[in-house]
Amino acid sequence: MDEPTLALDPKATSRIEELIGELKKTVTIVLVTHNIAQAARLSDYTTFLFLGEMIEYDSAEKLFTVPKDWKTDEYLRGKFR
Repeated sequence: MDEPTLALDPKATSRIEELIGELKKTVTIVLVTHNIAQAARLSDYTTFLFLGEMIEYDSAEKLFTVPKDWKTDEYLRGKFR
């Protein structure tokens, strides 16, 4: 799914996220998004890509709370340009 809730209102976004939560119980879902909060809510595992390079891969909980790579950390804090 590429930006599955882009430009949707909050109610529709919530419903789509609920549906993704149900679907991921039975199928693997690959979600591409720039919405960090959404990725944190929906992901079991997360990969941070930058300029075509995989910078970091870990459980979503670890990646979003204690990233290993400084590039990931700066991106999550909005400092990476």
